[in-house]
Amino acid sequence: MTDGFHDALVTRATEDMPEKFFDRFMFNLHPDGGTAPSVILGAGVYPPRNVVDGFVVLTTESEQRNLRFSTEHAETDGASVGPLTWETVDDNSTWRIQLGKNKTGLELDLLWHARAPYWLGSVDVENTDDNVTSFDHLFQPGRYQGTLTLDGTTTDVSGWYGLRDRSRGVRTMSGGQGLHIWYQAQFPDRTFGFLLVEDRDGGRILLEGAVMHDDGRLDDITDVRHDLVFTAGNDLVSGAVEVVTAAGATYRVDADASAGGGYMAGGGYGGHHGKAKGRDHEEFDAYPLDGTVGPKTLDSALTDRCCEFEWNGQTGYGIFEFALSRSSSYTYRPSLAP
Repeated sequence: MTDGFHDALVTRATEDMPEKFFDRFMFNLHPDGGTAPSVILGAGVYPPRNVVDGFVVLTTESEQRNLRFSTEHAETDGASVGPLTWETVDDNSTWRIQLGKNKTGLELDLLWHARAPYWLGSVDVENTDDNVTSFDHLFQPGRYQGTLTLDGTTTDVSGWYGLRDRSRGVRTMSGGQGLHIWYQAQFPDRTFGFLLVEDRDGGRILLEGAVMHDDGRLDDITDVRHDLVFTAGNDLVSGAVEVVTAAGATYRVDADASAGGGYMAGGGYGGHHGKAKGRDHEEFDAYPLDGTVGPKTLDSALTDRCCEFEWNGQTGYGIFEFALSRSSSYTYRPSLAP
């Protein structure tokens, strides 16, 4: 495992930096005991392209509101874009996130505190088009303190779960993937976190992650099996994963993914990040959560669904990110017996 990841975003281009280099962070925020409102937001810098961009995906009980914004990197201070401002208060421990007034009706003033060590790995994948994907990938569970204001109503979010994700390098994964899972289930004393990618025949392309314990232990995940239920539109309804760790533990975790929303196309996923759009560019739209939009109809199938999890008689909450290939040659194959 790589170590020594520094939180500060890379903000200056160098001669040896690939044109597609990026440095991006993402946070999610969701209440304990419920799934709405669920918030996913993030920002990224692309120094060789002179671009910094960000997004907000807000899911309520009836709709998903999306805000995307970007500007020229040379015009920023490296700690803000659009209505979003961030600060590393303490490296790999505490972040401050503020979201000012914007078209989603959501405002935030938050401190995120880590509750366990981070997982950090290097993702290296050879793609079918001969491009190589190579980036550092960090994720870490935490809890919030602060306030969320939605449509004029302010809520104290102290104690709400949230996870941060960092990716830095060149991310050009394309072609050949069948199933993608990024799984973050937070329970009172531990978090199950992993990234799993399979090809269209069900073979494993990538697995990385750990059970991250609040007492400071990281137990690497060595195997994952799954039995997931999808709609005809490739939207996740429910499912189970079985996780095996290096310490010899086996966990079976069940997920209820029926809350809806979390479609990351709303945040610009699907090839729109890092594109030059001039100064102070902003886009807003909303998806009704009535079944008319979903993984098969949007620019990207990637979905970050806020879920309720069950393990060993305990209830947890978190994000189940998933995507199924939309290729007609692919059929989902469970690897875990019901």
